[in-house]
Amino acid sequence: MTAKKIGIRELVEFVLRAGDLNSSSNSQNTALEGARIHRKLQKAGGENYEKEVYVKRTVSMADEDYVIDGRADGVIQTDDQLLIEEIKTSDPDFEDLSENTLTLYWSQAKVYGAILTHDLDMPEVTLRLTYYQRTTDKITKTEHTYTHEELQKFFDGLIEEYSSWLVMRSDWRKTRNQSIKDLDFPFDEYRNGQRDLAVAVYKTVALKKRLFVEAPTGTGKTISTLFPSIKAMGEDLCDRLFYLTAKQSTRSVAEKGLQLMVEKGLQIKSITLTAKDKIIFPEEVDVAPEDNPYMIGYYDRLKDGIRDVFENENQITRPTIEKYAKKHTLDPFEFSLDISTFVDVIICDYNYLFDPIVYLQRFFTQPDDSNFFLVDEAHNLVSRSRDMYTAEVDDRVTDDLIKAGKTASKNEDIQGITNQLKKVQTVFDQVKLPLTEQHKTQAITTEELTGFRHGLEKFNTFVSDWLAKQAPTPFTSQILDFYFTLLRYVKISAFYDESYRVIVTINDDQSVSVKELCLDPSPYLDMSLKMGRGVVFFSATLSPMDYFKETLGCAENGLTLQLTSPFIEKRQNILITQYVNTTYRQRENSLANIVSSIFEMVNAKKGNYLIFCPSYKYMTQIEDAFLQKYQQFNVIEQSNQMNEEARQEFLDAFAKNYPHSLIGFSVLGGIFSEGIDLVGDYLIGVAIVSVGLPGLSDERNLIRDYFDQKNGKGFEYAYQLPGMNHVLQAAGRLIRSDQDAGNVLLMDNRFSSQRYTQLFPRHWQNYQRVYSIDQLAKNVQEFWQNLNE
Repeated sequence: MTAKKIGIRELVEFVLRAGDLNSSSNSQNTALEGARIHRKLQKAGGENYEKEVYVKRTVSMADEDYVIDGRADGVIQTDDQLLIEEIKTSDPDFEDLSENTLTLYWSQAKVYGAILTHDLDMPEVTLRLTYYQRTTDKITKTEHTYTHEELQKFFDGLIEEYSSWLVMRSDWRKTRNQSIKDLDFPFDEYRNGQRDLAVAVYKTVALKKRLFVEAPTGTGKTISTLFPSIKAMGEDLCDRLFYLTAKQSTRSVAEKGLQLMVEKGLQIKSITLTAKDKIIFPEEVDVAPEDNPYMIGYYDRLKDGIRDVFENENQITRPTIEKYAKKHTLDPFEFSLDISTFVDVIICDYNYLFDPIVYLQRFFTQPDDSNFFLVDEAHNLVSRSRDMYTAEVDDRVTDDLIKAGKTASKNEDIQGITNQLKKVQTVFDQVKLPLTEQHKTQAITTEELTGFRHGLEKFNTFVSDWLAKQAPTPFTSQILDFYFTLLRYVKISAFYDESYRVIVTINDDQSVSVKELCLDPSPYLDMSLKMGRGVVFFSATLSPMDYFKETLGCAENGLTLQLTSPFIEKRQNILITQYVNTTYRQRENSLANIVSSIFEMVNAKKGNYLIFCPSYKYMTQIEDAFLQKYQQFNVIEQSNQMNEEARQEFLDAFAKNYPHSLIGFSVLGGIFSEGIDLVGDYLIGVAIVSVGLPGLSDERNLIRDYFDQKNGKGFEYAYQLPGMNHVLQAAGRLIRSDQDAGNVLLMDNRFSSQRYTQLFPRHWQNYQRVYSIDQLAKNVQEFWQNLNE
């Protein structure tokens, strides 16, 4: 690999940050707005003003070369004078900035000065800190002059402190890489397709590409992507691996894959990041940062905590983080993020890379070829990313907050916040009025509601200052929650373009909601992926590939690999019931045939079965009709909003030995249609009712219309392909190993049309059409007989 890069800001903050851990930033400033303000101030710099000057210095630390680099906001050089400007933008008054914050600001400028005075052979430099207070447009400028010797001494001190950490990291890297070189594939042999997948992943890392992999269940995708990526790490092709998932269950699979290689001799440091609301200590809940012992003096204890973990732990999971956070009195969530900069593999949710509000700024503010991404269950990212770039606010809470203010503490400036809440209500009323006058309940527009956004920004500007002066109370906590809801809307507004629509809705309770709906987040996903060396998207269901390449931001540069199933096809019997029609108008007429079909499948062989239905209402209708006719079976059902205990109870039922078949009724696209493993006799049949089309909605129709204009595939992108994805995931619950066998009933005659059969995976090509219940019964019975021969 080329010399590793260390950002000047990263260097300064790691070495010099001290004091308390601040609460989440109250600034409404977005990256786009910050850039706009920078350009405005730079433009006023004058004729000799040079903006965004790239500054770098190569230094030797821990027997390796490192490039210390960054961009100075502004530089003015004449024959006998050098001035460097550092621009900072935020909400607080300049006078209210903490001493450590100012130290970090000036230190960043001093590093620029140390490098440029050397490169330009200047004896001294004037450093200017220009602070722009976003809420008032007030500009504060301060200047200091330093000699080159003073700045070089300062820079050398930073490097000396940082170098000790790099030595620790470098020593570990040598140990890690040697263990990787000695590491063999952790199984005696590759399954069918695994070697091809591993080779493709390694080449993707080496060539800095983006790869889409569709590998049927049972291929061993996790180990076949982790192993070659780690082998590439041992060859210095990458230095950090991000394993990104949609669910906690798949994070556990990644942990097990790493542990398997560790047992074979791999030495590697990994961390699993847990959401902030789940890893917080109970004693931190509802405690203000200034009263929270885990935040007070956080940075004064942080380095000891990191070193302690680094020297004693390799696989850092939630219990490990909590153990050391307690020991060193550190907030566990922030501690986990700080540890992550020193590990080799980071297992985390999609949003840490892709969400514009919560992405990991310490890794993804500028491109870094040392990072490589593995995206598991990638089919989930299409809808998840659309949600990440969508924001919605409503006025339901404003009346409640105004009423709560009347009973709040006398120490709070209630009148001021109440007046601001009323102004917010007025802003909502202004977008509601046209609908009321036209007797409508909804309006959709392509234009951003800039006046509405400005109204929210003004409220948040007031709240930012107001909260800083208030003692924590239940009322201020409610205000803070409302603030962050509005803040997300404001920040998402920065991305507003032709792919967005605004939906204003008057709800049944007469409240009004405003949603900025992102129809196509693919350009933003592309920007996120450019923060690393490359990516492998993988899933059991990534068909058609062109759809996923386009919607995930890789239409022009995505490579593809589709693997065949490693299991014997005859062990899975795919049947399409031609006599069932589940279109809305025909559902009632098909109910009896659906019930009889389920009976014939479960009656042919005692075992466990899952029935997937397109909605809770339809599921209940089918289940009730089935139980009226057949009472001899054991039946369980998925209920809405099941907690973790209820979900586990549902799954545990499949491990019990019942005298008759067990039938689980569940919802297509729900919690039991993917990410669960019922191996062997735990599941021997799946029935899927309907082709899984999402319900008609205005939002789906907007997606349809957008892609109709973009590529002529609106219905497919908005309805058909998301529905078929749910079908394939549900069917994938059946065959999880080479010992599994069973029937898959596709109960809708639309499945037999070319529109759908062309979407069938390769291991479904032996599907059969059945035209009557009698034919179905005979086919299922023969399947089991032939399987046992």
